Amino acid sequence: MPEVRLACYAMATRFELILVGEDEVYLRAAGEEALREITRIEELLSIYRPTSELARVNRMAAERAVYVVPEVFSLLKAAKRLSLLTSGAFDMTIGPLVRLWRTCGEVKRMPSETEIEETRAAVGMQLVELDEEAGTVRFLRPGVSLDPGAIGKGYAVDIAVRRLRENGITCALLHGGSSTVYALGTPKGDSGWRVALRDPNGTEQAVVAVAELRDAALSVSAPHGRWFEVDGRRYGHVIEPSSGRPIEGVQLAATVTEFAMEGDAISTALLVLGSAASPQLLQEPLGIYSALLIEMTKEQRRIYLFGSHFSETQTEIPLERMPIFS
Repeated sequence: MPEVRLACYAMATRFELILVGEDEVYLRAAGEEALREITRIEELLSIYRPTSELARVNRMAAERAVYVVPEVFSLLKAAKRLSLLTSGAFDMTIGPLVRLWRTCGEVKRMPSETEIEETRAAVGMQLVELDEEAGTVRFLRPGVSLDPGAIGKGYAVDIAVRRLRENGITCALLHGGSSTVYALGTPKGDSGWRVALRDPNGTEQAVVAVAELRDAALSVSAPHGRWFEVDGRRYGHVIEPSSGRPIEGVQLAATVTEFAMEGDAISTALLVLGSAASPQLLQEPLGIYSALLIEMTKEQRRIYLFGSHFSETQTEIPLERMPIFS
């Protein structure tokens, strides 16, 4: 059966799309339309584009209520709900803390307690006021800002998949930056799309688990990739909102969910909460099908599995045989 592969660059990452069907020309047209939706979402959400909806909010919402288009308002409503259900572990206002640690990391120093506490005062979705009747957003104090980093890719993937469905596509795999994946349908003769998760302790091809997906999203969060070192100790880029400090101990969190946006937020929350608080989170009405969590203690590494979509493995899989994500 014909297979079409397409890609685009948006949100500082590469999105790749595989479509399977009878009509190669139609597959390509439908795929290109779906990828255009991703670039449209970037224009709405990018905080680095002065004309985007979120950039306008960040500039003005501390001074007055700012109107946003209904699509962005709905996204912010969802973000507040997800923050509440994860007890603040997912937080779209985490940006000031991320910037503080990044700035200190560039000069190889730790932020002071005063710097952390002053910055934390401007973090928390309770500081974002949404007026549904007016369609406006307002910050309740100066210094608050919104960052779509942990939710934007997932939302873009969801919108692109919706467009694929509207155009009659029944079999496709879409991923953004190897951390957000949606599997639509399944290839003929298979029970699902099989996606490998890279072992954070292994080689480039070492795999810790394989997810089997059908009409579901896979989201993977990990602190590795971006980090800095001070006095011989490494610190990752994922910040715990309640303490204002980088997370420690958790190496990887992955979820299989109904929608990619929720999956991205929940995998981030699992990374922050760790195994102690995760069981309660997994019982929340968040559309979680399965979850995987890897923690490293001084004594050993522990792998926690929830649901049936992940199968644990300790092997090396050639890259051409299966997509490997981390």
